[in-house]
Amino acid sequence: MRAEWPRVPAVSAAQPVADHPRGSSVGAQLARLGFSDVDRVAATMERLGLLGGSAAPADLEHRPDREHRPDGEARLAVNVVVGALAAAADPDLALAALDRLVDALGPADGRGLVAALARHAGLRERLCAVLGASRALGDHLARHPADWRVLLPDELVGAPPDAGRVRAALLRAVGADPADRAPRAADDRPATLDALRVAYRRALLVVAARDLTGAVALDDATAELADLAGSALDAALAIARAGLDLDLPPVRLAVIGMGKCGGRELNYVSDVDVLFVAEPGRATPPTAAESGGAQRGRDGPGGEVAGGDAADAEAALRAATRMAEGLVRAAGLVTSAGALFQVDVGLRPEGRDGVLVRTLDSHRTYYRRWARTWEFQALLKARPIAGDLALGAEFCAMVAPLVWTAASRPDFVADVRAMRRRVEATLSRAESERNLKLGPGGLRDVEFAVQLLQLVHGRVDAKLRESSTLAALDGLARGGYVGRRDAVDLAEAYRFLRNAEHRLQLQRLRRVHSLPRDPGELRWLARSMGMRTGQDFADAHARIVRTVRSLHQKLFYAPLLEAVARLSTEEIRLSHAEAQQWLAALGFAAPDRSLRHIEALISGVSRTAAIQRHLLPTLLPTLADAPDPDAGLLAYRRVSEALGRAPWYLRLLRDSAGAADRLARVLASSRYVADLMTRAPESVRLLRTEADLVPVPRETLSRTMLAIANRNPDWEDAVGRARAVRREELVRVACADLLGLLDVAAVGRALADAAAATVAATLLVAERRIAGGDPESLPARISVIAMGRLGGAEMSYGSDADVLFVHEARPGHSAQEAHRAAAEVVGELHRLLAVPGPDPALRLDTTLRPEGRSGALSRTLDAYDAYYRRWSQDWESQALLRARPLAGDPGLAYRFCRLADTVRYPTTLPATAIDEIIRLRGRMRRERIPRGVDPTRHLKFGPGGLTDVEWAVQLLQLRHGRQVPSLRTTSTLDGLRAAVVAGLLGETEASDLQSAWLSASRLRNASTLAGWPRPDVIPDRPGSLEATARAAGWPADGVGDLVAEHRRLATRAQAVVADVFARERTSEFG
Repeated sequence: MRAEWPRVPAVSAAQPVADHPRGSSVGAQLARLGFSDVDRVAATMERLGLLGGSAAPADLEHRPDREHRPDGEARLAVNVVVGALAAAADPDLALAALDRLVDALGPADGRGLVAALARHAGLRERLCAVLGASRALGDHLARHPADWRVLLPDELVGAPPDAGRVRAALLRAVGADPADRAPRAADDRPATLDALRVAYRRALLVVAARDLTGAVALDDATAELADLAGSALDAALAIARAGLDLDLPPVRLAVIGMGKCGGRELNYVSDVDVLFVAEPGRATPPTAAESGGAQRGRDGPGGEVAGGDAADAEAALRAATRMAEGLVRAAGLVTSAGALFQVDVGLRPEGRDGVLVRTLDSHRTYYRRWARTWEFQALLKARPIAGDLALGAEFCAMVAPLVWTAASRPDFVADVRAMRRRVEATLSRAESERNLKLGPGGLRDVEFAVQLLQLVHGRVDAKLRESSTLAALDGLARGGYVGRRDAVDLAEAYRFLRNAEHRLQLQRLRRVHSLPRDPGELRWLARSMGMRTGQDFADAHARIVRTVRSLHQKLFYAPLLEAVARLSTEEIRLSHAEAQQWLAALGFAAPDRSLRHIEALISGVSRTAAIQRHLLPTLLPTLADAPDPDAGLLAYRRVSEALGRAPWYLRLLRDSAGAADRLARVLASSRYVADLMTRAPESVRLLRTEADLVPVPRETLSRTMLAIANRNPDWEDAVGRARAVRREELVRVACADLLGLLDVAAVGRALADAAAATVAATLLVAERRIAGGDPESLPARISVIAMGRLGGAEMSYGSDADVLFVHEARPGHSAQEAHRAAAEVVGELHRLLAVPGPDPALRLDTTLRPEGRSGALSRTLDAYDAYYRRWSQDWESQALLRARPLAGDPGLAYRFCRLADTVRYPTTLPATAIDEIIRLRGRMRRERIPRGVDPTRHLKFGPGGLTDVEWAVQLLQLRHGRQVPSLRTTSTLDGLRAAVVAGLLGETEASDLQSAWLSASRLRNASTLAGWPRPDVIPDRPGSLEATARAAGWPADGVGDLVAEHRRLATRAQAVVADVFARERTSEFG
C-alpha cells in the first residue's frame, strides 16, 4: 500500500492541482523552477507531501511575505526538498526517481527518507543531484532502495572513498576474504556475479554523488573511478579463482591497467584496457623488501603458497590463462543485474592474435624485438591495478626504459601518426563535429599532443613520466616545454570535455561520446554542468574546440620558433639541440637544415618575419604530416624568399582561409609542384580558394594564348609567355589533383586542353615567323591532328603530345611550295617548343605518322589517302582511333578526320587482323617492360594495365564502330560506356576495366607528382612508394595495400581483356 502523505490543505486529493484555483500559481512556480510536466510534477509532489509544510517541518522558515501569497505557493517557496530537486540537471527525472525510490522503500521507510531529506542538507543535495543526472542510478536505487543510505554520511564530501575499504567491500560481496593473499569467491554462479554488480553500483553511487555536487575535482573523480574498476577486477579475479580446481599449479597473476584506467582517468562507462602478466608460484612468500610491501594476490588459485621451486611454468601459464579468461568473463558477462564493464585485452602483444597471458620474459622479448611504436605509447599509462601488485610493479619497471626511448626509433612519428589517422578515419564529418572524444578539438587531440610531448622530452626529463594527462600537462608547463597560460587553457578545455562526457555517460550508464542532437537533452547536459540553456553549452563547446585545435598546433611547433629565433619569452625554453630532437621526432630527416630554414624565415624584426612567425605554427603540422617534410619546408622557404617583397603573398597566406594549409600540403607532397612553384612562385595565387583551382576551359586558354601570339613581335618571347600560361595551368591542375578536387578523367582533360592551347599558339607564332608576319601569305594551310593520349584527352603529367601534320597548298601555290612551307613551319614549331624554360617541356611525338621516323613530317590529304589505302598496317588503323583536330586550319582537320573514319571504322576486320593486334600487344610487353621490372608493377604494359584496357576498347571500336556510331569516340571511358549500351560488354566487365584503368592512370600521375623518375612503374623504394601512394590519395597507413590492390584490379581486368579478344576473334562480324 502506498503511504498517506501530508497534503497542502487547500488542495483536494480528488481535484488535480492544475484545475484547482490555487493550482495555477503552483504550476507557474514549478515551471519557473525548471520543471516541465507541471501537472504530473504537482501530483507527485502532492502525493509525497512536498506541497505542504508538514512534509518538512524543520526546514519551513517563516517569511514576512508568506501571508501575501496563496497558501500552496508559499509552502512551495520554502520547501528545501523541492529546491534541491529543482537544482538537479533534470528536475522531472529527479522527482520521478525519488517517487519510485519512496515507493520501493514502503510506507514507513519512505516517510523516513522524505524526513531525512528535509533535515539533512548534504543528503538532500547528493541524492537529488544523482537522481536528476542518472536514470540508471535511479533505476538501481529503485531495485535496491536501502542503498540510499550510502549517501548519508557527510564524510563523503571531505575525503575520497578509501580504496582498500572499497576493495574489501566488493570482495566480501562475492564471498571472498579480503585478507587472503589470493582471495577466492564463494562460487562463480550467477548470483555471485549479480552481487558484484550490485556492490559496484553501490560504490559508483558514492563517486557520482561527490562528482555531481562538486565535492571532488575531475582529476580525483576519474582516479576514484579507476580505483573502483581495479577493485572490481580483484573481485572478478576472485570469482575466476572459484571456478578453478584447487590442485592447479601455483601461479602469480598481475592485471596491468592500460589506457584511461592505467592513467587513473577512467570514465563512468568505458572498456577497461588490461594486460595480464604471470609467473609460476614459489615455495616461500617474498619479503616486504622484495615486493615493496605489496604481497596480496601472490600465489595459486586456492590462495595457498605452494612448494617446489621447479614449478611447471607451462602448466602455471595455462592456469593463469584460465584465471584471466575467467576474470574477463566475470566482468563482462551481462546478467540480470547488468554488466560491470567490458575488459579489453586488445593492447596485449600481437593484439587479438596474441596469447592472453605472458610471462615477464615473454613480454620483455616481445617489446625489445617486435613491438611497434604505438605499443610503447600505450605503455605510458601502464599500472598494476589488480592481482599480484608486486609482479605488476616488476612489469612496469621492466617496460619503463623501453617506453622512454621509443621516440628515438626511426618509425616513431610515422607509427604515432598512423594510429591517429586510424582513429580519425572512424568518424564521418557530421559525426566528428559532435564527438567529444575523437572529433577535431576533442579529447584525443589533447591526449595526443600531451603524449607526444611526453615521449619526446621524457627521455631526459623524468618529471614528465606521468600516466595522467593532466599531471603530464602540468609537468610540461613546469619544465618549460609548454607555456603556463597554454597549459592552463588546455587543462580547462580537457576538464570541460571530460565533464561533458561523464555527464552523458552517467545518464544511462552507457558508453557515449557524442553530443545529443535533441534540444531537450542538450538542455539537460547544460544544466548538469551548471549552465542555463543548451545554447550556453553549445557556445562554450565551440570555444573549447577552437582553443584545443589552436593549442594543439601551438604546442607542437611554437617551441621550435622560440628556440631558433630567441624570442623574448618567459614561458618556453627549448635549446637548439632540443629543437632539433623535436623536429627529428616529428619526421624531419635533416632537422639541422630544417632549423636553418625556419631561422631564415622568422629571424629579424621585419613585418615579413613577424608574419612568418605567425604562419609557421600552422604550416609545420601539415608539412610534418607529408611524406617529405624537409623538401616541403625547403620549397616553402624558396617560394617565400622569391616573393618576399610581394605584399600580397603573406597577406594571402594569413588572411585567405585554407590557403596556407593548401600550400603546405602541395609543397610537401609533390616535388613536381614544388619545382614549378619555385620556378614560378607567383602561381601561389591559385591557392587562394578552391574555386581558383578549377581548370580553365580550353576555349579560354586558347583565346588567351592566341592573343599573346598575335600581339607579341618577339617570337620566342611570345611562345615563352604562352608556355607560362600553360605552366600556371599545370600548377592549377596538379594542386587540384593533390587536394582531391579533380578525378583522373578531369586531370587528363585539363592537361590535354593546356597542351592543345599551347600547340595552337606556338603554331601561330611559327607561321607568322616563317611568313614574315602574315600567316595568310604562307603557301600552305596547315593543321595539327592530335593522336594518342592527347587525342583521347587522357594525358598524364609526363605524356608527350602525339601529333600528325596535314597540309594543303593555298590557291596560286604549287604542291612543292606548300610542302617546303609546311616543313619549315613544323620544324619551327618543334624548335620553339623545345626552347629551355621554367616550365615542363611539351615534347611533340610524330612517330605515329606514315612510315614512322622515316616518313615526311607533314603530308597532304591525298598522300595520306594513298598511303592508308595501299600501305597502312593494322596498328595504324588502330592508332587513328584517337585522331581528332587539335590546331591550325579547322576545315582541313575536319576533312582529315573524315578520311580517317574510312580507315579506323572498316566494314570488315578479319581474324588475322585481331591476331596481329594480339601479337603486337605481346611484343610490346616483352620489349617495353625493362629487364628486371616485375610486369605486375608496370602500369602501362603490364597484364591488365593501361594498354590492355585501351586495346580491348579499341578492338571493339575497330570491329563495331561502323555499325555503332556511339563507339566513334577518342575517349577510353566513353568507349567503355558505349560498349555497354551496345551490348558488347557486360556492366561488370566494363566496371572491372574502368576500375583498373582509373587506378593505373591515378598511380601514373601520382608517380610524376611525387618525383618518381619512372612513372610507368610502381615504385619499389619504400619512401617513393609512400610518396606516390599519398599523392594518389591513399592514407599513410594503407600504403602497404597499394601494390596488392593494383594487382587485384589488374588481374580482374586482364581476365576481361582475354574474354573480349576471344569473343571478337571467334564471333561472326556483325
